[in-house]
Amino acid sequence: MIYRVCKSFEIENGHMLSKHPGRCRLPHGHSRRVDLVISAEKLDENDMVCDFKALKLAVEDYLDQYDHALMVNADDSILETLPEQYRGRLIVLEGEDPTTEVLARRIYEFVQGQIRAGGTFKDPHGNAFSLPTHLTLERVRVSETSSSWAEYGV
Repeated sequence: MIYRVCKSFEIENGHMLSKHPGRCRLPHGHSRRVDLVISAEKLDENDMVCDFKALKLAVEDYLDQYDHALMVNADDSILETLPEQYRGRLIVLEGEDPTTEVLARRIYEFVQGQIRAGGTFKDPHGNAFSLPTHLTLERVRVSETSSSWAEYGV
């Protein structure tokens, strides 16, 4: 049997889909929910798959770059017309549209790397939380709307 946990995060994120034939080509945003589904065959010494705080500390800075940011394809001609003031919250993807599927994959790859690296993360109070390397990241699910999501995983 497998133990499974999910840690969810919320971000506000905008994108433009240059390959889309309709309105999604225009700048628009989503209130996104990001779900990380983690599993393990055994519980740790605290009877957990892993501490939710360890997951939060391992990914919160990475996810923050997407919060209130606009994602665009580097090949989109509109990129050159965006005001300089937005450049600080602009994420440019090389050769691919910033679809929800692509966002799910990017988050998956980052979290997978964090798990493989293991490590200990400290909270603002100095408490240490470890992310075990034996965990399996099963999937990352990113909601686009209340009725639509994309998922990437094993």
